[in-house]
Amino acid sequence: MTYNVLWLFLSLDLIFTSALAIIKLPKNATVPAVFMFGDSIVDTGNNNNLTTIIKSNFPPYGRDFPGGVPTGRFSNGKVASDFVVEELGVKEYLPAYLDPDLQETDLLTGVNFASSGSGYDPLTSTIMNAMPLSKQLDMLKECIERLNKYVGEEKANSIISNSFFMVETGSDDLVNTYYRTPTRFFQYDIYAYTDLLLTEASAFVQKLYELGARRIGIISLPPVGCIPSQRTLAGGTERRCVEKYNEAAELFNTKLSAMADFQTNNLPDARVVFMDAYNPFLHILQHIHKYGFEVVDKGCCGTGMIEVIFLCNRWAPNTCTNVSKYVFWDSYHPTEKAYQIHTHQVLQNSIHSFF
Repeated sequence: MTYNVLWLFLSLDLIFTSALAIIKLPKNATVPAVFMFGDSIVDTGNNNNLTTIIKSNFPPYGRDFPGGVPTGRFSNGKVASDFVVEELGVKEYLPAYLDPDLQETDLLTGVNFASSGSGYDPLTSTIMNAMPLSKQLDMLKECIERLNKYVGEEKANSIISNSFFMVETGSDDLVNTYYRTPTRFFQYDIYAYTDLLLTEASAFVQKLYELGARRIGIISLPPVGCIPSQRTLAGGTERRCVEKYNEAAELFNTKLSAMADFQTNNLPDARVVFMDAYNPFLHILQHIHKYGFEVVDKGCCGTGMIEVIFLCNRWAPNTCTNVSKYVFWDSYHPTEKAYQIHTHQVLQNSIHSFF
């Protein structure tokens, strides 16, 4: 198949899928592809074949995914990255780049490089045996080379320059690397540590830009102190939200937002967009009945207070039957329903800043 015929099919597909977009894009605007980086909130299976315990390719994960298949997504079904491409009208699911069934045609509309357990801090990925952002960036370079061979350099460049590049990470840096291991906690205070994270985030954006990315979304940290596992570990006997953790997330988010504005003003033709995930998710947590939820302080899997990764398994007792009542699937990750609601809100609030 010639490059021109491939490009015609891609252009027609863009017209049809744009019509299916849930988020209203600016007039004549299209998003040909989405390339995702980050951690378990957006990973769609890249960790499946890694030597790491940070996996979810076993039941009951994926029990509400088509076919009830555990794909490596940390949820009962779809995760945030799937809803991003669905909301934008690109496609239904965002495949993992390391999926052995990945086809060259999948590259035309975007893939997922995220690795569960990674963070801005390189130490986080080392602790978790996850792929750091540097490795995720290497996979992007390989992906671009494959695109060049598949559709030609000119058309590949057009896809890259008009696509969305999004990074969602940092939660593991705070709640695991900083507050749960002594190395960083005794080396930095929280102000210095968030500066370290910011330096890494800024460098990552710069490297994306150098590879041709022009629409870059930086997804903020959520209120990590309200994650069920953190309530259990640091929320006292009443398992309250850990305000110290939430304040650290807000501190970092403020710095991320300023960095995004700076990069937009200093990188020609770039739109680096800070995407606020904190406040929309906090609103869900504080108004659960408005969104049809009943349980906010524990996950559906097992007791919901500590189960995640291998502790959330088919033998975990008391796993819920009505997952739609729960904000969280396990003790760390949201349910498919919560992901869908939250992703829509985050995109709705930030989409016009990309154009």
